[in-house]
Amino acid sequence: MTEEVNPKAFPLADPALTTKILNLVQQSLNFSQLRKGANEATKTLNRGLAEFIVLAADTKPIEILLHLPLLCEDKNVPYVFVRSKQALGRACGVSRPIVACSVTANEGSQLKTQIQTIQQEIERLLI
Repeated sequence: MTEEVNPKAFPLADPALTTKILNLVQQSLNFSQLRKGANEATKTLNRGLAEFIVLAADTKPIEILLHLPLLCEDKNVPYVFVRSKQALGRACGVSRPIVACSVTANEGSQLKTQIQTIQQEIERLLI
């Protein structure tokens, strides 16, 4: 954790929130409510399916992701940065690093309450 985090990576989740987010990402993978990658995340935002977006703060160059926070603000979708793209990749169930993922909406999902809790915590970071 000694590497410097890009100041453009705002809001950055603290370690406790990061753990909660990565656990929810893992669960949403099991419920088929996860889209991996910046392009897929952009598609879910444009289609109005995204519940929230998780971005990796150690992406190089970070500019490849910076269209997502703007789109999130337009669509009123919470977004958050986690420190490691490697950890995000593992949470998404792949061995490659992942720079962005989207947890999507699903009618009657068992994850609804957990998703709402995380959304509220992300919104608290923005205040």
